[in-house]
Amino acid sequence: MKKYFIALLIAVLPAAGFAAGAGPTLDKANINLGDTESLQRGARLFVNYCLSCHSASFMRYNRIGRDLGLSDDVLKSNLMFTTDKVGDVMETAMPAQDAKNWFGVTPPDLSVIARARGVDWLYTYLRGFYVDESRPFGVNNTVFPDVGMPHVLGELQGWQKPVYAEGKGDGATKVIERMELVKPGTMTPAEYDSAVRDLVNFLAYMGEPAKLERQRIGIWVMVFLAVFFVVAYLLKKEYWKDVH
Repeated sequence: MKKYFIALLIAVLPAAGFAAGAGPTLDKANINLGDTESLQRGARLFVNYCLSCHSASFMRYNRIGRDLGLSDDVLKSNLMFTTDKVGDVMETAMPAQDAKNWFGVTPPDLSVIARARGVDWLYTYLRGFYVDESRPFGVNNTVFPDVGMPHVLGELQGWQKPVYAEGKGDGATKVIERMELVKPGTMTPAEYDSAVRDLVNFLAYMGEPAKLERQRIGIWVMVFLAVFFVVAYLLKKEYWKDVH
């Protein structure tokens, strides 16, 4: 028994140490998949600012319309810019080779990015761009150092620069204490945070569109099992009472 316990510790401790390792501090996204209006705003942001480079090839427009209460006419007028068929998936119009030439790598599909990265990571990432003239696109990111993506939401957020903490970090690494807005965008910081939350909410929805329905069905399944347990227990008592 002792050797199995030691083997378990050997297997678990490295993973625990990795999870507790140093990393970027993530802000809470506090999304709400039940907020349909937030999802609608997030969908609008996605097609206007993300779909030009990133696809979402696991998601169809008519599924979005059905889940978010949008008619085909609303879909075509507000969300469909790369196709005219509501049954099509959300593909980018940018050729993959051109994207690779411009960015150095083909932009990833974002269908399940929220499941891969986590909503808190995405929320912090989209708010963490700052001016860095040494980078090809003139920006860097607090949670994704040396990011190869331009700040596509810069016109909304504006442009910020880091203020470094005094006496922290080593000679090669500086610690960012806070961000300072040097050029305002079209939104206030609070409005931008809210917009990013809507976008992350939509990305989380795309990663698992049936999540709310699955949870709703799961509640009824648990209710059924609870009732069935009572009935089964009473039947068991009735069948076995003569045995004893």
